[in-house]
Amino acid sequence: MKLIVTGPRGKMGRLITQAAAKHSDIELIAGVGPSGRDYIGKDLGDVAMTGRQLGVSVVDNLESVIDSCDVIIDFSTKEMGMQVLESAVRHKKALVCGTTGFSPEEMAKFREAASSIPMLYAANTSKLVNIMNKLLEIVTTAVGDEADIEILEMHDQWKKDAPSGTSKEMGEIMAHAMGKELDDIAVYGRHGASPREKGTIGYHSLRAGNIPSSHTVYFGFMGERLEITHHSYNWECFARGAVDCGVFLADKAPGWYTIQDVLHLS
Repeated sequence: MKLIVTGPRGKMGRLITQAAAKHSDIELIAGVGPSGRDYIGKDLGDVAMTGRQLGVSVVDNLESVIDSCDVIIDFSTKEMGMQVLESAVRHKKALVCGTTGFSPEEMAKFREAASSIPMLYAANTSKLVNIMNKLLEIVTTAVGDEADIEILEMHDQWKKDAPSGTSKEMGEIMAHAMGKELDDIAVYGRHGASPREKGTIGYHSLRAGNIPSSHTVYFGFMGERLEITHHSYNWECFARGAVDCGVFLADKAPGWYTIQDVLHLS
C-alpha cells in the first residue's frame, strides 16, 4: 500500500508516520504539511522523528504527489481536512480522516465523497474505544430509558473542540440505541438552576495540562451506577489504529466505512 500522511510534524501525523514506517505492507510516498513550514522539503523520516530517513520528502502541495498513492491518512486541521477531501475525490484516492471539529454541513461532504472513493471517517481510532462504543450500545439498548446518562471527557489544554469528537460519537451511538437523535437530547454543561431532565445525555468537558484522552460514561440509577471508562496513556494507540484503517481501505470499493468494519464490530 502506498501511503501519504498529512501533518507529519503534528502529534498524530508524527505517530502515524512512525507506525507506518514500521509496517511491512506500507510504502510511504510523502508527507504533506502546511505551506511555509520550515520542514517543507526535508526527509519525512527526519520530520516525523522515525529514527531513520525514509527517502521521501515532506511537500506543501498534495496535488503534486497524490497520484502516486493508494491511501491518504489525514489527522490535521478541519481547514486542511476539507482541502484533502476535495483532492482525494478529484483524484479518486481512498481517504482515512480522523480530524474532528467539522460542522454537520462539512460532515455531509465526507458522506457524499463515499459515492466516489473509499471513505473512512473515525473520530477515534483506538481499538479499545471502539470496543467501549459497542458496550455502550449494549447497555443503552438494555437500560437507556431508565438511566441518567452523563459523559465526562478530558483532554489536553490544546484540544480545540468541545465536546470531543469521540464523546459526540459515543452520544450518537447511545441516542440511536434509544431511538433518538443526539441533537435533541444533549445537554452541554450546567449552570445555576438546572434540574436534570429525564432522557437526556449530559456532557462535561475538561481541558488541562497534557492529558492525552479520557472518556467516562455514567449510567446513573437510584442506589447504584455503572461506569464505563477508557484512558489512553499516550496517542500511539490512535496512530496504530489509523494505520490499520489505511491498510483495510487500500483494496476497498468506493463506499462509507467505519472502524467498526475494520475491527469486525459491526
